[in-house]
Amino acid sequence: MKKEELIAKLKPIIEPYVQDEEAFKDLSEDTDFVNDLKINSANLVDIILDIEDEFDIRLENEDMEQMLDVKSAMSIVTSKLNN
Repeated sequence: MKKEELIAKLKPIIEPYVQDEEAFKDLSEDTDFVNDLKINSANLVDIILDIEDEFDIRLENEDMEQMLDVKSAMSIVTSKLNN
């Protein structure tokens, strides 16, 4: 899956939890979920569960702990899809 396709699939998953709409408009690989989008930790868990459902993958605790920005989310999803 191409980077652009992956970001396009992640956007609707992330959007309901975003507290900073301006930052969301400029969503890129470098966007941080907490610092840029102002997503709280409880909502990060919701995003992770939604990602598991969307991509039909299982994320381990260490994956979840690393998923703090778009780039790490993309990397983890890609590695799970390739297994």
